[in-house]
Amino acid sequence: MSFGDAIKTCFSKYATFDGRASRAEYWWFALFYAIVYIAAFVIDLVAKTRFVFILIVSLGFLLPTLAAGVRRLHDIGKSGWWYFISLVPFIGGIWLLVLMVQAGTPGQNQYGPPPQAVAA
Repeated sequence: MSFGDAIKTCFSKYATFDGRASRAEYWWFALFYAIVYIAAFVIDLVAKTRFVFILIVSLGFLLPTLAAGVRRLHDIGKSGWWYFISLVPFIGGIWLLVLMVQAGTPGQNQYGPPPQAVAA
């Protein structure tokens, strides 16, 4: 999956929490979010707007980021509720990162067919 395909997929599934997301889809979208967030930060600094643009970007990306994360967890065979492990101080964010970088389960799992099979 390319950078553009990942962005298109995540925004077309804006609040879709079912199904699966490949590593490429999730991480390309995470990179896009980081770039947009940094751009909003720079605009806020230049315009001296007290983080207005960061707030707009954060709110606009909230649902697609959560949805892509839940679909990524589904790809490795975990429930989307595992996303809340990130709320555990210190170790939670690290554990979620470890889960997100794992390879997806080959073939169909309880959350559906692999992401590549859906796109075909």
